[in-house]
Amino acid sequence: MFWRHGRTEWNHAGRFQGQEDIDLDATGRDQAVRAAEVLATREPALIISSDLRRAADTAAALATATNLPVSYDKRLRETDAGLWQGLSFAQIDEQFTQDNAAWRGGDPEVRAGGAENRLEVGARMLEAVQDAIGRVAPAQTLVVVSHGGAIRAALAALMGLPPERWGAVAGLSNCHWSEVHEVVGRTGALFSWQLTEHNVGLGSLPIEPIEG
Repeated sequence: MFWRHGRTEWNHAGRFQGQEDIDLDATGRDQAVRAAEVLATREPALIISSDLRRAADTAAALATATNLPVSYDKRLRETDAGLWQGLSFAQIDEQFTQDNAAWRGGDPEVRAGGAENRLEVGARMLEAVQDAIGRVAPAQTLVVVSHGGAIRAALAALMGLPPERWGAVAGLSNCHWSEVHEVVGRTGALFSWQLTEHNVGLGSLPIEPIEG
């Protein structure tokens, strides 16, 4: 299960966070507590999280609800967005029109602000998730607490989508989650994971920009 962090002031203002270490705002902290109550009913066996504060504090809410520790992994951080970090989406569109159009169109090879592209993000996310999967039994639930853009790339990589189809995966709203299940017993299957739930959350949670 992939869980995006709660809202931050930058999310609410429409600013691209990237790897800037921004705290949850009051709404985000409330979102995390309420969503954690639901996710705790899934009886997770392991919680791993980005070490950035907005994700780590979201994970802490689930740790409290489940009495589980949290393991932190830098590979679960959001996309390094270089020159775009801290800018509003309107500013990015004005100053980096061509690259931003390609980025928003889902092109996985475009480098956000001249830094990372989605293929690189997907690769490091997949590495971290595969390492964590080795720590849980096949029937157990792993919760990965991360960021909107990073989770989007992870899902595309995990399901083995060709790069030109990565844009088909929609982003997650703040404190929403997506669930994947391993496919077993299918001889000759071209995939090993199925996306069974996507961008699921409590109905009253506000929708904020998906990146960050």
